[in-house]
Amino acid sequence: MKEPDIIYSDENMIIVNKPAGLAVHGGGSVVGETLSDFLLKKFPELSRVGDEPGLRPGIVHRLDRDTSGIMAVARNQKAFQELKEIFKTRKAEKKYIALVCGAVPGRDGVITAPIGRLIKDPTKRGVEHIRGARDAETRYKILKRFGKEYTLLEVLPKTGRMHQIRVHLKSIHHPVACDVKYGGKKVCCPAGLDRFFLHAHSLSFSYPEGRRWRFEADLPEELEEALKGLAHL
Repeated sequence: MKEPDIIYSDENMIIVNKPAGLAVHGGGSVVGETLSDFLLKKFPELSRVGDEPGLRPGIVHRLDRDTSGIMAVARNQKAFQELKEIFKTRKAEKKYIALVCGAVPGRDGVITAPIGRLIKDPTKRGVEHIRGARDAETRYKILKRFGKEYTLLEVLPKTGRMHQIRVHLKSIHHPVACDVKYGGKKVCCPAGLDRFFLHAHSLSFSYPEGRRWRFEADLPEELEEALKGLAHL
């Protein structure tokens, strides 16, 4: 697995590009090294930062294990509280790149279905037959279509529910490519790709007040190669 890439750091925050396959922190069924372990080795002071620094040192938001891309981490407790509030109040703009199954119609769209735990399988989220539904909003625009088989999207989640993008795209019958958990065993998947195609491409927010930051992470090599393999469509 590729090592995480530190894109930027100062006295208040660390911006990291997380590879797919790496969990953000331990707990539950997670085994092996996590992003938190990696960060603690490079920034030992994180052991004193956060609500649960022993488990989630400096972590103010998260990505799924198999989602790659940009994450922000607080480097001191004051920054942790301030950055956490930015994400909680939806003042951070997150943009993802997703390859989905099928030809998504139109040029853009908005999905507003509430998300909750599936009654029959609490390890999964959904928009129907759920409990604990919470409001959720996902905006998207079409970047490119590959025939009728795939569509490349830029996705902007306005809320931060667990598995939100994956659940919302599945709800409109265009699951993320290679996402077996939500798309099923027969979900579309470019040849050779062994992860689902979802990448946190950019993150922007104001911090401290008045200074606007924007960070970007290019698609990792395996996703670029997957797109090249679709060029004939």
